[in-house]
Amino acid sequence: MSKKMRVIVILGSVMVLLAAGYGIYYFRRMQNYKSIINQITIHDVDLSTVEDGEYIGEKDADIIGAKVKVTVKDHKIEKIDLEHRNDRGEKAEVIPQRIIQQQKISVDAVSGATNSSKVIQKAVETALVGDSNDSD
Repeated sequence: MSKKMRVIVILGSVMVLLAAGYGIYYFRRMQNYKSIINQITIHDVDLSTVEDGEYIGEKDADIIGAKVKVTVKDHKIEKIDLEHRNDRGEKAEVIPQRIIQQQKISVDAVSGATNSSKVIQKAVETALVGDSNDSD
């Protein structure tokens, strides 16, 4: 085998190994993401127990994440500022408006952005009640 052919074979092998490694990494990351999403449960918060103020909460589901600042006044959610890291879930960014309009966290998810909707809702819940356990 010529020197040129050996270089081509080695480079080809390296490319195949890199592609396989990335495939395994991506598969594991997706499995982790799906597991986190499946464990999220949304609980409404009794707003009569929430004092006036600004509350910070976040939820990280690997591929999707949300950080919120929730403003409460007179036991009502007045404003939700959202930082949303998503994978094609921009449509879910209407969830804060729905929560404000309905004054509850468990609002209908946005079709096509269900996972982003859940992550945003959980971030709001976490802001209002503190770090919550997703497995209950």
